[in-house]
Amino acid sequence: MLGLLLGSTAVMRRRFDPEAVLGLVARHRADNLVVVPVMLQRILDLPREVRRGYDTASLRTVCSSGSALPGALAIRVMDELGDVLYNLYGSTEVAWATIATPADLRAAPGTAGRPPDGTVVRILDAEGHEVRTGAVGRVFVSNEMLFDGYTGGGGKEIVGELMSTGDVGHVDAAGRLFVDGREDDMVVSGGENVFPGEVEDLLARHPAVADVAVVGVPDPTFGQRLKAFVVPSPGAALTEDEVRAYVRESLARFKVPREVEFVGTIPRNPTGKILRDRLPPS
Repeated sequence: MLGLLLGSTAVMRRRFDPEAVLGLVARHRADNLVVVPVMLQRILDLPREVRRGYDTASLRTVCSSGSALPGALAIRVMDELGDVLYNLYGSTEVAWATIATPADLRAAPGTAGRPPDGTVVRILDAEGHEVRTGAVGRVFVSNEMLFDGYTGGGGKEIVGELMSTGDVGHVDAAGRLFVDGREDDMVVSGGENVFPGEVEDLLARHPAVADVAVVGVPDPTFGQRLKAFVVPSPGAALTEDEVRAYVRESLARFKVPREVEFVGTIPRNPTGKILRDRLPPS
């Protein structure tokens, strides 16, 4: 919409093809590339000689939104395209919430950034009170773009002038937001709360992992247990024990997936969000 208001030329494709997109950037000397994170991953999956065959120096901004941007992916993109990557976080209900600049992503990979002027972001507990810096809570937003409600009735929870995004997250000492996951994606295993996004972000950094999804599955002892669906990188050899050991090196024991299943692809919607209900049944 902003591009149209500014009279910019918009180059659009009906279907995403990573090499074709690079070709269009080079041909039209594009200033801005708008993507979801899985598109960036697929661009980087192209052979180096293919990527370097297209001149992308015209890009001033690469705007990523629609789903979580893994920190490791953000760094790889900037190392490849330059410090032009911006991570935009928001929702249909609250519009924009935060923007992470390249400097933010370099300093704190995985961050969703800080709220722009006119927007307030607060992390609240179950009673609606603001939590301390670094503590995980529910993400609430206030700005002039909050929606009025769903056409079928109802809306998002409101506390004062703040509206829930449905996500949980935390804010660091520099005021940068980190989105830890969806409230309804939280897995309770043995009394411990686990957000799959944290484990997914870690596993995405493994050089032998091309894509990953983590879900909770029923467990007779712990209530739920974590299961990881892993797409290995082309030509990579990876075992279940190696996946678990990699997580165990960085996260608490209760966050280590008890099951690992290797799959050919992770189902995602057009914006790159994982369709967890379409993963193979457990």
